[in-house]
Amino acid sequence: MKPGADIAEFAQRLGHEFARPEFLVRALTHGSIATTTRPDNQRLEFLGDRILGLTVAEALFLADSNASEGQLAPRYNALVKGETCARIAREIGLGEVLKLGRSEMMSGGRRKDALLADALEAVIAAVYLDAGWEAARALVLRLWSGHLARVADDARDAKTQLQEWAQAQGMPPPDYVQLSRTGPDHAPHFHIAARLTDGREAAAEGTGTKRSVEQAAARALLDSLAAERTST
Repeated sequence: MKPGADIAEFAQRLGHEFARPEFLVRALTHGSIATTTRPDNQRLEFLGDRILGLTVAEALFLADSNASEGQLAPRYNALVKGETCARIAREIGLGEVLKLGRSEMMSGGRRKDALLADALEAVIAAVYLDAGWEAARALVLRLWSGHLARVADDARDAKTQLQEWAQAQGMPPPDYVQLSRTGPDHAPHFHIAARLTDGREAAAEGTGTKRSVEQAAARALLDSLAAERTST
């Protein structure tokens, strides 16, 4: 299947010109719309997960020669976990070009962390099959560059970091306020705010577990607090 204009534009955002664009089309095809002549992205996701893992492990190993295995492992987990992959997928607009069946689309599939993470890993595999290891490795390093730079902080639980920060300021632990919950029981979509007693807050939303959205809200508030410190 030849790519449409939307997928061609997405390839430009990736920074990779596909010699065989059918790999990218397959990487963006969810099982809900797959047919015998239009395979889904599950096999590519399997391969991309391994490429991502090795690239990230190598990058962490080379970046800090003094880090112990006990320090490297949580950093690795922070970089390859589904929430991180989904966040990066959103940064490059992957959800906009996912090919989904009607029911999956109606249930908010373009926003689901699991679908976005799996598709991003499939995209990594598509680049690997199209152009080889170095191209896939370069893609991962480019997309993950910001997260690699702050991985020592990201490796720590965001809710724990926010609680420690609040306590250091003489505040009680932050509250997590559920602003809304929509969607079916099997795929709830949460909108949650992390709120400090001085009124500062940040919100996040996502489809998945309530805890994962709380973590995202805590991370958003930590980022906001860091930006405040930078601007003063």
